[in-house]
Amino acid sequence: MTPKQKPAPAATRQLNVAIVPDSFKGSARASEVAAALADGFAKAAASRKRDVEITAVPFADGGEGTLEALIDAWGTEAISVQTTDALGRPVASRLGLSADGKIAVVEAAEAAGLPQVSDVERRPLEATTYGLGALVSRALELGVSQIILCLGGSATTDGGTGLLAALGASFLDADGAKLPAGGGALQNLASIDVSALDPRAANVQWQIACDVTNPLLGAKGAAAVFGPQKGASQEQVQLLDSGLARLADVLEADTGRKLREQPGMGAAGGLAISLGSYFQVDLVPGWDLVAQVLGAHDILEGADLVLTGEGRLDSQSLDGKVVSGVLQAAGENAEVIVVAGSVDLTDEQLEESGILAAYSIAPGPATLAELSAQTLSLVERTAFSVARTYLR
Repeated sequence: MTPKQKPAPAATRQLNVAIVPDSFKGSARASEVAAALADGFAKAAASRKRDVEITAVPFADGGEGTLEALIDAWGTEAISVQTTDALGRPVASRLGLSADGKIAVVEAAEAAGLPQVSDVERRPLEATTYGLGALVSRALELGVSQIILCLGGSATTDGGTGLLAALGASFLDADGAKLPAGGGALQNLASIDVSALDPRAANVQWQIACDVTNPLLGAKGAAAVFGPQKGASQEQVQLLDSGLARLADVLEADTGRKLREQPGMGAAGGLAISLGSYFQVDLVPGWDLVAQVLGAHDILEGADLVLTGEGRLDSQSLDGKVVSGVLQAAGENAEVIVVAGSVDLTDEQLEESGILAAYSIAPGPATLAELSAQTLSLVERTAFSVARTYLR
């Protein structure tokens, strides 16, 4: 990607500013960050006596935080659902519903997330997506016509077998007995019984938001890349990869669909492979899906300046995250500035990516806890400084 270059906007015309930040995870919701950026920029524009039109849209990349970004944009409240976490313990989770009641958004991290099981020793072979079934079932009960399933932040590597089991499928060994939950048992999979599978799940439009492009198996697959983050040893990674390969074999024999090589199938422990084998699913980049739902493409294309942000700007930000999506969707003449908790890109990386400038909110040496405690005030202050500089 080549850097976008244009002269500073003329002071005689209105400047259209699009503000499309991700959340600062663990510190502030995307809607809060968007409001802080807008407030800081507007104050600076007023002091410079500049005519500025600001449009703020909370954003997300399809992982954690997408539910909050969408319900904030829809103006709805999250619906609480009693379910279980990745280790089968009771937990209250949430799903989102659009204002017209036609779209439900479900996050894998809400009922199969790593933070929920951080209080105990990780058990990567047993971790299951079963708890997501209660969220999906509740969405189906509400009569939605579309389910947006957001991958990311999961503690699981079960190929989505837990979720499908919660919807009525049975995963059986050679003796016809049900397999234990989790990816560790999948190497013993012999057959899948879908006779009791909830028929409503086949009658909705499935959109699966994904922020990585990893395939299901191998050195770049679900187990090898993400398994260690979920507590898997090298021996367990091999066991999980073998189990996912066995699952793919049985699914292909049962449905004829060959999905193991599809980019993104390795996300969230291969969660989409089981769903995609039995239902028609659309696996799309998370940022693009969110942009479509929120109508952000038109906003970005019409902007002179795009202000975005996230907790940490690094090389991963340029590969499927919100910042990379903003860079792709922004109009040819738009300039992109990033406000982040920390900036870990070199000047060369910034220039090559097309980012005009990147600013850290840190006023000086500070711990993460200190920055988190005052994130929004620091974001507003940084946006004010950005605008004062940009609007010279």
